[in-house]
Amino acid sequence: MSVKITYFVHGTTTDNENHRSTGWNPGELSELGIQQSKELPNLIHDKKFDAIFCSDLTRAVESAKLNFPNQEIIQDERLRECNYGDLNCADSDLVVDEDYIEMPFPNGESMLGVEHRIRDFCEFLIQNYDNKHIAIVAHKAPQLAFEVITLGKTWQEAIATDWRKIGSWQPGWEYTIKGGI
Repeated sequence: MSVKITYFVHGTTTDNENHRSTGWNPGELSELGIQQSKELPNLIHDKKFDAIFCSDLTRAVESAKLNFPNQEIIQDERLRECNYGDLNCADSDLVVDEDYIEMPFPNGESMLGVEHRIRDFCEFLIQNYDNKHIAIVAHKAPQLAFEVITLGKTWQEAIATDWRKIGSWQPGWEYTIKGGI
């Protein structure tokens, strides 16, 4: 049993441009984010997906609709960004993922909490989309959780090698979920 995933991050937001970490706030794509989202289909035209999922937060929904026009998109709240609690929409310098792997953000959740949500989502995929290719449009913390779950990285490794830190964006990341995760 396995499910192939191609993971896409939402386009740049106005919060990103203002150095803010949106968290569970809806967020809004900036002009650059709209342009990025409209260009992605040209970069992935050779890929076919059996289903497309996205976070239910506005910035991911908007990106998914632009990434996959005229296709059914399934919103799932388990794909939300980490809930930074009191730090939702705070200056990004204050949102230090490494400090909240096990301990929740004040009035929010921890990275392990995000991992728990993503593991639940993975079990759902295995049960309902075995041997399928799924597209996901979501956020940073869920992507890091996929790195932990599917690649066996520690949270510290996933955070340290995050493409956002090392400057290696690409049009989709491939993950495979296997039964018994």
